[in-house]
Amino acid sequence: MKFDEIDKKILNILQENGRITNADLASKVGLSPPPMLERVKKLEKSGIITKYVALLDPKKIDKSTIIFVSLTLARHRLKSLDQVKEEFANFAEVLECYSITGEEDYLLKVMVKDVEEYEDFMLHKLAKIPAISRIKSFVVLSTLKYETKAEIE
Repeated sequence: MKFDEIDKKILNILQENGRITNADLASKVGLSPPPMLERVKKLEKSGIITKYVALLDPKKIDKSTIIFVSLTLARHRLKSLDQVKEEFANFAEVLECYSITGEEDYLLKVMVKDVEEYEDFMLHKLAKIPAISRIKSFVVLSTLKYETKAEIE
């Protein structure tokens, strides 16, 4: 789907505030509410807007330890790849999972209470997946930038 300058404005505003009312969004973009609603529905239906979420403060939910984990598979067989993907999808600790190039095969973003909880996750979940041959962990000391907005130009 192609989108115009108005669609770009809508997407940028919604990324900043997904709870903005249709009337306020229409006012900011310069449309009346009915065509605004149609545009948003079109962006949702096309899959450009995939979902609306609430971003939580990790400290306030007692999940302030973030660890990036790179994984290397022992074998690159379709069965192994499918098994690994299925396992990752079922781990509540895994916020994001990427298939990557280079020496490692996957990069995970893991959020847990503390290093002890991560150790338990690593030993009792990740290390039990037979297809994984190497696990490398990178504990986040501090977050310098945390942004979810992709600028639409």
